[in-house]
Amino acid sequence: MTEEADAAARERAEVAAFRASLGLDTLIDVHTHFMPERVLAKVWAYFEAAGPLIGRHWPIAYRHEEERRLDVLRGFGVRAFTSMLYPHKPGMARWLNDWAADFAARTPDCLHTATFYAEPSAYDDVRRALDQGARVFKCHLQVGGYDPNDPVLKQVWGLLEEARAPVVTHCGSGPVPGPFTGPEPVAALLARHPRLRLVVAHLGMPEYEDFLALAERHGDVMLDTTMAFTSFTEAEAPFPRAALPRLAALQDRVLLGTDFPNIPYTYAEALRGLRETGLGTEWLRAVCHDNAARVFGI
Repeated sequence: MTEEADAAARERAEVAAFRASLGLDTLIDVHTHFMPERVLAKVWAYFEAAGPLIGRHWPIAYRHEEERRLDVLRGFGVRAFTSMLYPHKPGMARWLNDWAADFAARTPDCLHTATFYAEPSAYDDVRRALDQGARVFKCHLQVGGYDPNDPVLKQVWGLLEEARAPVVTHCGSGPVPGPFTGPEPVAALLARHPRLRLVVAHLGMPEYEDFLALAERHGDVMLDTTMAFTSFTEAEAPFPRAALPRLAALQDRVLLGTDFPNIPYTYAEALRGLRETGLGTEWLRAVCHDNAARVFGI
């Protein structure tokens, strides 16, 4: 066995032990990235070059071709996952959604994912994606650089609210602030669409407590754990330990997310960080499987 294969086997064993300790056969990860290969290659190059929206060295831990990435994720016992993808300019969303629809059709364990951009075609793009079977959407306010309250999106949010489709939203100001990141734009959005099933990515880092407060006020707001509690994140945007009881109280609205494969550490480390919160087996079981199973009817 090669050194790489041996390391991969050890990681699978560690993840399996983590699942077993929770009494779980499988995990559900709501924040994973699968994209057209040429798009993903550009994303990886941007990360590895520490582009302006990244701000630090960020090697890609799972820089493999698509089938191998799927094998790795399934090898960790992940029974359902997403294909988070996002446009950075107008005119991208529809063809990204068409790719995602095809990917979901040939990848039954993928939760059919779609996206949108603040542009005149946004309503038609989202309506079309829903008709294609999209079950979850990605909204990246940092990369997209748009205001979620842009009038061009008014009907989009109403449609998503009516459809009860979860929208995983990068709205926190990490790793680098954008013109419309932070809690204020999201608070304004939720004031107009209080039944929107918004999933705050990365627990809203670094504005963790502000986004906890939004979830406490809005019963349909959820949070995902992507990158939280890892040594990589804790070095620059540590989760405030005094806020852990508030995160514990939101046990039924926190979902496992990892950013696989675009992470600079192992999948096992992401799970290890969650365990080290000390929030306990019941919380971990809900976060790593049961909440997402309920939300997506799995």
